[in-house]
Amino acid sequence: MNQRIEYYTKLVEKYKFLFSWVKLFYPKSKGIPIFYLLYFFFPQKILRINGRVPWPVHFTSRVLYYKNVSVGNRSAPGMNACCYIQARNSIKIGHNLRMGPGVGLISSNHNLNNYDTHTHDAPIRIGNNVWIGMNSVILPGVIIGNNVMIGANSVVTDEVGSNLIVAGNPLRIIREKEPYEGNTYET
Repeated sequence: MNQRIEYYTKLVEKYKFLFSWVKLFYPKSKGIPIFYLLYFFFPQKILRINGRVPWPVHFTSRVLYYKNVSVGNRSAPGMNACCYIQARNSIKIGHNLRMGPGVGLISSNHNLNNYDTHTHDAPIRIGNNVWIGMNSVILPGVIIGNNVMIGANSVVTDEVGSNLIVAGNPLRIIREKEPYEGNTYET
């Protein structure tokens, strides 16, 4: 199966000039390979599941208040399955964010004294070269630095510094992380 996907990816990249039109539908998808844009095109842009979101989103993910989300290059929150992105108080994402399936980015809570209203919190800020593991939840007002890995099933309620590997509920520092060596997609 992996070989078949690799074959089609290379084939699409070889003839990407034929598919360059798909980038018109995803203005905030700089750095994301055309193969992925084509994969998400039918459910998102034809069936209109998260249809207005200007980056690729999996059909099982949900993006609310997409206009309050700013994304850097090679970042597409919700591109993996079953993610929930709620940006009522805004979310600011740097370059090269990777999210596992089931991740939640929640920028606003319900008011404790009136469940029909939401709290006004600081925005979520996520730095460059961040990996958020499967089923993790990022809560309102959290700031995550650059070059951070967040382990699966983590709940992030406080600021996370740069160059760290963190995990758990409550979140704790596992160790410092080596400098990021991959492509940063900043240009």
